[in-house]
Amino acid sequence: MTPTHRSTRRRFVAQTLRIGAAAATIPAVVPSRVLGLAELPPPSEQIVIGVIGTGGRARQLIDHLPPAGRIVAISDCYVRRMAETLQEKKQQWRTYQDYRSLLDREKLDAAIIATPDHARTLVAIHAVLAGLDVYAEKPLTLTIAEGRTLVRHVRRAKRVFQVGSQQRSMELNRFACELVRSGEIGRVKLVQGVCYPGPKRYVGLPEEPVPEGDDWDAWQGQTSAKPFNNALQFGWMAWRDYSGGEMTNWGAHGCDQVQWALGASETGPVELWPITAGPNGKVGMRYASGVEVRYELERGPMGGAVFTGEQCKIEINRNKFTTNPPDFVKNPPPAEKAEVWEGPGWIARPHLQNWLDCIKTRSRPNADVEIGHRSVSVCHLANIVREVGRKLQWDPQNERFVADDEANRLIERTPRKGYELPPVA
Repeated sequence: MTPTHRSTRRRFVAQTLRIGAAAATIPAVVPSRVLGLAELPPPSEQIVIGVIGTGGRARQLIDHLPPAGRIVAISDCYVRRMAETLQEKKQQWRTYQDYRSLLDREKLDAAIIATPDHARTLVAIHAVLAGLDVYAEKPLTLTIAEGRTLVRHVRRAKRVFQVGSQQRSMELNRFACELVRSGEIGRVKLVQGVCYPGPKRYVGLPEEPVPEGDDWDAWQGQTSAKPFNNALQFGWMAWRDYSGGEMTNWGAHGCDQVQWALGASETGPVELWPITAGPNGKVGMRYASGVEVRYELERGPMGGAVFTGEQCKIEINRNKFTTNPPDFVKNPPPAEKAEVWEGPGWIARPHLQNWLDCIKTRSRPNADVEIGHRSVSVCHLANIVREVGRKLQWDPQNERFVADDEANRLIERTPRKGYELPPVA
């Protein structure tokens, strides 16, 4: 990116984003995670990155970032989290409690966004408006409506946007999904996925002191203001205000593989119904092709599903698949295609590399924003049908329920004042 382009972008950001807290002035250093200096491209060829959100998943992404990316600054509304990150990674990156200051003050090419679910969309849109390419963790959104708004912003700004659905970059997953999609296992008669639990509703918790250096108001973001409680901020995935529960957490991976294998990556089901009642109930779906998907398994592939075809049954999971009959696949991908993903934690380096490569070529990445939006929309649909407790007809083209006002009201939520999504110009 040329200095002229960066200067123009910075002036635009200054006009559109609120200036936040001042930044620290400690100089950035080369990441210590790099295996050797010989791997490093010259600074002029590196993609300059800011990281927004510095919790556990963000720290994994920092570790897995290929040498083509160079982090210079981080942001978190809880100052202690940034200090822990700097200490853990042995870095001196510049720090910002208000991510908008990072976007305004730093000369960035891209951003990695690993905030909690309820905050992610607004941060991502601000990054896109700042002219940055984005890697955003999954699940991408809190609601279906905000996902569509995000996609429109990304397309209008012509940004490269990778969603952290790393199974889209795993060769074994690609091969297995293509096996189903191409008809190799015969007509798909049934798909069975895990019955991922939904979130709990907030019923009130005792107020606790806000930790020093924690901007609790900023952390709550678009959600309604509540007294601080540790179980909210650090157990946020359990609560409906902040997340869709495991249905949108692991479900974002499992539902994504179903979408991919069925050739429905940019659409969705057309009919949904509760199989069993309750917020954790089993859910059935039907696609326009006639294929029935049932999220009903108590145990099963958390990162995929079981596809029963006329010729073969295949179970797709993270970085692996099995078939019945066992010898159905004659020429599977070589073992080294799986080995690149092995190691401590969930290694995301090849998925991040795909993002960095696409930034340079201006191509759409493996888990483009539309794909991420559509996959998590299936998860949101499952939680909505659980809530209303009846069969629903879904129009995936217009992203609306057919003749059901109550269900349509659950497609979006009214954000707290000051945290509204910017309209698409």
